Amino acid sequence: MTIELTPTQIKGLKLAKEGGLYPSEGNKWTHLNAEITYLKRDRFKERPQPIKTVTTATITQLREHGLIKTIDADAAVETTAHEITMAGKMWLLQNK
Repeated sequence: MTIELTPTQIKGLKLAKEGGLYPSEGNKWTHLNAEITYLKRDRFKERPQPIKTVTTATITQLREHGLIKTIDADAAVETTAHEITMAGKMWLLQNK
């Protein structure tokens, strides 16, 4: 069985692979203590790199496919952190 993902879902899955996703302001999810970073290779000016986020709808779709899961099974799904599952890692390896 193959799962077809949209580019937004793939972006969310790759973000989950980098670390746990936590709810932030609005309808967004990002890494815990995420900050704006700056490019160090820019010789003339440091340009801020935005914080990468994923929407709640994308998180829900990935959870339904079994590619991510909640870290705390007892807490509410909308407020607990999510992490990538082994199925999500395998999907990324097969569909890079």
